[in-house]
Amino acid sequence: MSFESLIYFFEASPLMIYVFYASLAMIGITILEIIIDYYTDQERDWKDTLVNVATGISKEILARTIIGAIAVIGLYVVYVFIPWSIPHIWWTWILAVLAADLTYYWMHRFEHRIRILWAHHSVHHSSENYNLTVGYRLSWFEDIIEWIFLIPMILIGFSVPQTVAGLIIVAVYQHWVHTEKIGKLGRFDLIFNTPSVHRVHHGSNRQYLDKNFGGVLMIWDHMFGTFESEGEKVKYGLTKNLDTHNIFYVHIAEYHNILRDLTKAKSWKDRWMLVFGPPGWKSGVTNKED
Repeated sequence: MSFESLIYFFEASPLMIYVFYASLAMIGITILEIIIDYYTDQERDWKDTLVNVATGISKEILARTIIGAIAVIGLYVVYVFIPWSIPHIWWTWILAVLAADLTYYWMHRFEHRIRILWAHHSVHHSSENYNLTVGYRLSWFEDIIEWIFLIPMILIGFSVPQTVAGLIIVAVYQHWVHTEKIGKLGRFDLIFNTPSVHRVHHGSNRQYLDKNFGGVLMIWDHMFGTFESEGEKVKYGLTKNLDTHNIFYVHIAEYHNILRDLTKAKSWKDRWMLVFGPPGWKSGVTNKED
């Protein structure tokens, strides 16, 4: 696949057009939820909603320009050196989505367990509210790193379009789960990522920390022991909340915390663990309080 045909795929292929319409549908239900909350006087932090929306718009601009280009070019450079490939057949696209979903599970899990990755992912968890606009609260910087987790799919033989489109489909699917307006869905909650399942993931309650990493399917969480059903009322946000609506600080807060902790570190082991250890690591104690 030439680089020109790669660009054409993302700009004009039928699959990406369908994804675009799905994204518009997600925007539509988000606006509908906002309207319902406004006219029914539902409790909502409107400043927080503004941060979420502004983050979503600015991140989309970055993803479609320099940061998105870094990811696509990086994967393409790996792709051209792989002598085998998986053909573009309808069932291989399904395999690509499944592979992307498994890739997302492990990427997501690493983002919770490695502090320098948590520094960007914590932006998504920093809201103390839970509504559809939280789905847009994604770090400006995550795309600089996350494409690296897709390299194994390229090494297996998936093309760049299959790999990136698979992850985009997984990401678009997840938007609808950021709501409290849909309750438990029975057995559906055991198989797929749903509002109930994902509320648990956003909980700062101790029993909810680092649970339910799946993007579309929950089978990965069942397989790897990270599934948790929704029980007690979920407390959203971080274990130590930011208490700010400053959009810039929301995006750099954990990087600032890392630098602060590094200045206090007394050994190189501590410095390493403060960056690459789990969030909350302090002198060998992991409590994820930051």
